[in-house]
Amino acid sequence: MFFNEEFETLPRPALEALQLKRLQSTLERVYASVPFYKTSFNAVGITPASVTCLDDLRKLPFTYKQDMRDSYPYGLFAVPMEEIVRIHASSGTTGKPTVVGYTKKDIEVWSELMARSFVSAGAHRGDIIHNAYGYGLFTGGLGAHYGAEQLGASVIPISGGNTKRQIMIMKDFGSTVLTCTPSYSLFLAEEARAEGVDFKNLKLRVGIFGAEPWSEAMRAEIEQKLNLAAIDIYGLSEIMGPGVAIECIEAQKGLHIWEDHFIPEIINPETGEQVAEGERGELVITTITKQGIPLIRYRTRDITSISYEPCVCGRTHARIARMSGRSDDMLIIRGVNVFPSQIEAVLVRIEGIEPHYMLIVDRQGTLDTLTVQVEVSQHLFSDEIKVLQALSRRVEKEIKDMLGVTCTVKLVEPRTIQRSEGKATRVIDNRKL
Repeated sequence: MFFNEEFETLPRPALEALQLKRLQSTLERVYASVPFYKTSFNAVGITPASVTCLDDLRKLPFTYKQDMRDSYPYGLFAVPMEEIVRIHASSGTTGKPTVVGYTKKDIEVWSELMARSFVSAGAHRGDIIHNAYGYGLFTGGLGAHYGAEQLGASVIPISGGNTKRQIMIMKDFGSTVLTCTPSYSLFLAEEARAEGVDFKNLKLRVGIFGAEPWSEAMRAEIEQKLNLAAIDIYGLSEIMGPGVAIECIEAQKGLHIWEDHFIPEIINPETGEQVAEGERGELVITTITKQGIPLIRYRTRDITSISYEPCVCGRTHARIARMSGRSDDMLIIRGVNVFPSQIEAVLVRIEGIEPHYMLIVDRQGTLDTLTVQVEVSQHLFSDEIKVLQALSRRVEKEIKDMLGVTCTVKLVEPRTIQRSEGKATRVIDNRKL
């Protein structure tokens, strides 16, 4: 099933021809209306006329999140403010927030791509969509909301928080689709269990989860505890918000990125050079229909790979692999590169371990140390000390065997690691790097 079959199934040559046409138009617009791009293009001796094929894209300079912060708040906008109908911004936890603006046409495109994404995930017009993404400056809530309305489904704008009420609403309103972060879905499952609510008795069929990296093992955990199909969705506020890419329910093998609106590249994060199809690297995205704030070769810092293999669902758009972390969130522990999602994948396979953890990195003298705090299940926590010690040693060994990094595992009581209604905080890095 498709939302926009014509564009979702465009033959590859037609799709690439459309990309080139839209890319050239976008480059002309930003060169004429955004001083930052005119300056950066001129610095490398490039003009829009220099781009005559898609391969020429790699000649253009990258755009970084810092460029958006340096242009705060509206310096990268490509249209006058009277044409901007919506403003969103990132949380700004690592500096000034990144600000994005949408024209009326941008909102229409976003709504369509989210509707496409819902249909790809198996949702349809008759669904009741329980939208637990946060509303506000964060793009998640309103992005999913507009997409659900565009699809014609019923949307419950519950937002985040008040978890007990969320469970009551899902039960009483007959919600069939859940949208939230994967970590919050497990929190919902935990609270439901405490309330005596069995997800098998609810009508939920599909969960669409994004905004943070998560593993295949965590998918299995969510599907088992919430009794639904867990679908991975990808987006970022700088590019659009949620709905940039999503898995299809038919394959669940990579996320279709909507290439009629975005051109993806995978690069080596150290060299900036493109890597081969199937090889992991940093995702770079160029927007080719965005009016309010078009971005050229934006460094997302998200680590993935890309495949152009045909998909059983019939969509012709390339698929990117599940995000394994971020190039700027990667931990280097005694020379070993570690992503939190890799440790998560180890933890969720071990019986008696809950999917709630915290990584604490310190430096003792010249050596880095990694402590993994992880909750154990209630029945194990009250067990004998020697049982818990054996479990700690097993977790330490499995992390060492899988990732090659030595750590100390600290088992903690159930429900003691802070929960998040948005993106889960997984790392505390105390080193002075």
